[in-house]
Amino acid sequence: MFPLPGCCWSDTDLKGARGRQQRRKLFLLQGWRDAAERQLAAVNAAITSLEAQMQRDETRDL
Repeated sequence: MFPLPGCCWSDTDLKGARGRQQRRKLFLLQGWRDAAERQLAAVNAAITSLEAQMQRDETRDL
């Protein structure tokens, strides 16, 4: 069985565990942000290409 908090752990152990958890969470959130930025860049590129195609098609029709 695992030791209960406060029984065998010191305050420094708990603070260290909290810090590790926060670093893992930060790493995870940064990964999500990076993925979202890549997706946003792809959407922006698609919009730009589509707008350019639409402008090109409008000038051909005239």
